Amino acid sequence: MTGRAQPLPPPSAGEGTLRSRGGEGSAMSGRGASGAKPAAVAPPLSRPSLTRGPPSPAEGGGKAEASQNIWPDALRAARLLGADPHGFGGAVVRAAPGPVRERWLDAVRAQLPPETPWRRLPPGIGDDSLLGGLDLAATLAAGRPVARAGLLAQADGGLIVVPMAERLPPGIAARLAGALDTGTASEHLARFGLILLDEGEGDESVADALTDRLAFRIDLGGLGIADCDAAAPRLEAPPAPEDDPLGTLCRLADAFGVTSLRGPILAARVARALAAGEPIGPDAITAAARLVLAPRATRLPGPEAAMPEAAAAPPPPAENHAAEDAANPAPTDAAEDRVLEAVRAAIPPNLLDQLLAGGVRLSTAKAGRVGQPAAARKGRPIGSRRGDPRRGRLDLLATLRAAAPWQALRRGEGDTRPILVRRDDLRIRILRQRTETTTVFCVDASGSAALERLAEAKGAVELLLAEAYVRRDRVALVAFRGAGAELVLPPTRSLTRAKRGLSGLPGGGGTPLAAGIDAALTVALGVRRSGSRPVIVLLTDGRANVARSGEGGRAKAGAEALQAARALRAAGLPALVIDTGARGEGARAVADAMAARYLVLPRADAGLLSAAVRAAL
Repeated sequence: MTGRAQPLPPPSAGEGTLRSRGGEGSAMSGRGASGAKPAAVAPPLSRPSLTRGPPSPAEGGGKAEASQNIWPDALRAARLLGADPHGFGGAVVRAAPGPVRERWLDAVRAQLPPETPWRRLPPGIGDDSLLGGLDLAATLAAGRPVARAGLLAQADGGLIVVPMAERLPPGIAARLAGALDTGTASEHLARFGLILLDEGEGDESVADALTDRLAFRIDLGGLGIADCDAAAPRLEAPPAPEDDPLGTLCRLADAFGVTSLRGPILAARVARALAAGEPIGPDAITAAARLVLAPRATRLPGPEAAMPEAAAAPPPPAENHAAEDAANPAPTDAAEDRVLEAVRAAIPPNLLDQLLAGGVRLSTAKAGRVGQPAAARKGRPIGSRRGDPRRGRLDLLATLRAAAPWQALRRGEGDTRPILVRRDDLRIRILRQRTETTTVFCVDASGSAALERLAEAKGAVELLLAEAYVRRDRVALVAFRGAGAELVLPPTRSLTRAKRGLSGLPGGGGTPLAAGIDAALTVALGVRRSGSRPVIVLLTDGRANVARSGEGGRAKAGAEALQAARALRAAGLPALVIDTGARGEGARAVADAMAARYLVLPRADAGLLSAAVRAAL
């Protein structure tokens, strides 16, 4: 931390000349946007055991002060990133496409030396283009292997901009993180920085493996173009160097709940760069903590925990107190308190709201398939198209047909090669992949169905199960009777298990039709999230008499059944309703509500049922 670093480039003409963070001094004094002094002073950072509840917004400087400093801090981050892209890793910029984001990107480019690489990561890039590999066109033309550098090696010493970084496939994110750590890609130098443009909504976020390696996190979502006139603040030479700058940054990281070691390490690099070769002072430490640690905060600091009387150390003699006071008239904790308040004031407003509400929500693994689906390499060929054989299956005959008409023009004197193939001649197969289907049978096993048509309904389900088994589809079985519904058989391909669960299905009790449709909808949505295609087959007489709460009553139960049917229709799931009533037409209203095909069991034989299921798919 005491080493010397290269000074930062001077600010661009648009940044102007500012006071030396007088606003930072006000932030360090803990005043909010209104200038009111906080009700309580932050505790010392020497032992940040936090037991106190979240402070009020005014106590931490308020959201107004944080909003006023967003653009100046963003410009300062742009200056630092332009000075050393690989050293600081890069920045995550959360903002929608627009003039504010483009203005910040222009500010970064203005800080880069001329001829510095600036690349954009195209969507769906392959490993050969990203990391490097065989240049197929040059290899075909030269008749010998010709290697080429990938995008990462081409960006050595510069920056790579990644649009829609929240949708970056996990494999590409892992390769970018590995290149940031090693500075190489396929034995080529790749010392670059990343600018991840986060355009996500709701729970969408950039992969933690990348954001943890980047020094800056900038949220420009609440800014307009009029807010971009503020310039980046400049630091004055501090009157006295900090005794232990690295220790102060580590205590700050602990106080704000920054668990990753990369946080204080990157903050130390920022502080050293801001000091520009001079001893690191409080202003540089404060600015570094504001830029790096504040956006990573997961809690608000509070007072140190009171030690039990039994564990407390005996107080020193009174004369020792007097001697210490004479030697240290100004406690060092006061300076750390001001730094703490300044960093607390720099917490982004959206993050501050989450902290005040009881903590930030940590990202969790999402269910289902994430990222972009892999290219289909299995299935029935339905044609060919121009493409790279490394990302598909080569169609040799189509490639030869495309190259044959041009052989007379391509072959020169003395060329003995039988056929000359160029990149534009290469064709890959178009494969149609069959989507797996899961049929969710929802069977009415109530007393009315048991008295009338439950045996016939079981026979119809067995016919449909046999058809699904022939197609190698999965099946699931939901039964409803009494006061609720149950999943008798989770999705499976085992015909034996399905028939066993169906044969052991008891009958009797009320008809909780709404609960049965809800259970079938839940299973179908889970199937769809897993990548399979669900279809619901509902067998019922439509005479609902038990509500979701378990209470009897045809009026309420019928209304809830129609409501559940409309929810299934809104989910966009294909469905088939088979009326098992003796008189028929009892389940017509339910079928209309869910926009499903309607069949009556007395007129539905095995062939008609199978055709109806295939039509619903």
